[in-house]
Amino acid sequence: MTLNIDQVSLENRVDALFAAQQGQAVPGYSVGVMLKGQVLLSKGYGMASLEHGRPLSGSTVFRIASVSKQFTVSAVLMLAAQGRLGLNDDIRQHIPELAELPEQVCIEHLMRNTSGLPDFLEMLRLGGVGLDLNFSRARMLALIAQNRHLSFKPGSRFLYCNTNFLLLGVLVERLSGQTLSSYLNEQIFKPLGMQQTQMALATDEIVQRLATPYLQQEGGSYRRAMHGFEQGGEGGMTSSVNDLLLWSRQFEQARLAPADLAAQLGAATELSGGHTSAYARGMECGMFAGLATLGHGGLWPGFKTEFLRIAERELTVVVIANGAHLEPYRMAREVAAEVLGIRPYGAMPVAAESEGLQGEWFSPATADEAEPGLLQLAFKNGKLMATQWGMPFQLVPTGDGRWLPLRGAYEFVLKQLAPDRLEVAVGAGRVMRYERLLKRPELGSDLDGSYLCSDGSTRWTIAGPQVRLSGAVFTDGGSGSLHALPGDVFELQSASYGFKASQLLRPQRQGGGQVSHFFLDTSRNKNLRFDRV
Repeated sequence: MTLNIDQVSLENRVDALFAAQQGQAVPGYSVGVMLKGQVLLSKGYGMASLEHGRPLSGSTVFRIASVSKQFTVSAVLMLAAQGRLGLNDDIRQHIPELAELPEQVCIEHLMRNTSGLPDFLEMLRLGGVGLDLNFSRARMLALIAQNRHLSFKPGSRFLYCNTNFLLLGVLVERLSGQTLSSYLNEQIFKPLGMQQTQMALATDEIVQRLATPYLQQEGGSYRRAMHGFEQGGEGGMTSSVNDLLLWSRQFEQARLAPADLAAQLGAATELSGGHTSAYARGMECGMFAGLATLGHGGLWPGFKTEFLRIAERELTVVVIANGAHLEPYRMAREVAAEVLGIRPYGAMPVAAESEGLQGEWFSPATADEAEPGLLQLAFKNGKLMATQWGMPFQLVPTGDGRWLPLRGAYEFVLKQLAPDRLEVAVGAGRVMRYERLLKRPELGSDLDGSYLCSDGSTRWTIAGPQVRLSGAVFTDGGSGSLHALPGDVFELQSASYGFKASQLLRPQRQGGGQVSHFFLDTSRNKNLRFDRV
């Protein structure tokens, strides 16, 4: 490929962004840039395999995790265009073994993450199951089929949920009579020339040129990431930067039927309360430097992906990493800023600007907002970092007193109202109000006992600060620690492979004050009921 002087300049500037990985024996990034249909950059920084010294490139293959969702949705939209399903069909019409739910959940709800169904990965983690366990799709579907719980009325709000897309993948297979892998290969990958892309359901399947995923240890060393879950429509694809650029071209020059497929994927979601969700159909709508974006991220142990399109400039940036500590979401936007000749986030914060935000913050459950909230803010390595539900993420200022997260599929806009008060807009018109938490209450013993969540076959045994976890898979799934919060709310801190988690419990008491049951809120599940047994 012949480079002009502008491309040489861009490559030098992008090289500078990835200087910590370029030419180094460390996990790194593959980066692709396409502008107006021309590939300006396809390059690797770091190693695809530390064991074999194999460098990353634009043709290195990765597990792209949730970036798979837009392909699963595309398959559903293709079947809809053929008249084989309706987007407002009740999902139980096509997957009848699902339990009857309190409200109808339709195919459209699944595609837009507005179903209210519990996320099966989080439900399994509540019973101590980590992503390193070998677990089949058939077994997952059997567990999902037992569920009768909805976190909210379908269509009323957005909440990210892998269950939605696993079910969509099953739907495609049943209506097409093909495996999801073969259907996508026949209908999308082959027509677009995506030769390095496939739906690789089993994690031990041989995939040519697949990068090794890594976890960084304290002290800077690495170990290979393990993952055993069989994946489907929610995240089972493997692909490369080069192939995802081929897919992106479909958004500007349609080669697949229906011709309006790209428009359907990016169509905004109108919630039942009159609000708009940033999640479309298997893709996220956003803004960057005043420009509308469409894309999606992906996360799986040791793999991270960011697929970013800025249609107004006909710009696509794809960044994929094989290290869990790396940041494709942020780096994709920094690369886009170099292409567009802008500053990515305006004036970045300094310690003095975020000092007043540091600390622990708590939002109690209220009549109009049943869910409590817990938030930690800290200034680390020149960045304002938030931790919520056990997961850390960076916040950046907007210049008008608000702070936005550097992560996808997450509704969160923070604003400080006073030294000890802040508010966070969390989507669907909801605003949570936090107060500074200076001291936690002492933990009592009235929660002690065993509790069962019938929707996930999850049992917790509480004895003081220790909580033993068990469920449909493990009779002993490890333990977590319980901590008291104001307003009769409790935090459970736990960990499974690759994830630290924080969950909030709201005890419900009988007349004498004894706890009969509690409701549990997690990042992706709300109001799960655990009954004392």
